[in-house]
Amino acid sequence: MKALIQRVSAARVEVAGEVVGAIDQGLLALVGIEPQDDAESVARMLHRLLNYRVFADAEGRMNRSLKDVGGGLLLVSQFTLAADTKSGLRPSFSSAAPPAQGEALFDALVARAREQHPQVATGRFGANMQVHLVNDGPVTFLLEV
Repeated sequence: MKALIQRVSAARVEVAGEVVGAIDQGLLALVGIEPQDDAESVARMLHRLLNYRVFADAEGRMNRSLKDVGGGLLLVSQFTLAADTKSGLRPSFSSAAPPAQGEALFDALVARAREQHPQVATGRFGANMQVHLVNDGPVTFLLEV
């Protein structure tokens, strides 16, 4: 499982012109699920998302987590993160989880996140989404579990 996280001052996801998920300060996480991922991957990724220290402390150092700052978490499924891009000029998606597995694990991640964090929003699995964000920093990291 991979998550491309971006520290944002605001982010939202639209589907067909309708806002389906939005947050103010927090993290936007684009989530890619691979065939070997399972419930343990979900638990490890959620722990990292909630506790990864990317927010500034009083001295301006990245020492505070999403839990520490009470920010929002916007989870967006993005199977293209699992693409094989090592060769050629076109991505291969054979390294991405099949849609049924990807949706089940993404739904599990969302459910667990909502149990553990008060502000969780999502995109819509499998939809053509427009993601709008204000990257704060910019700060972007690729997390892998």
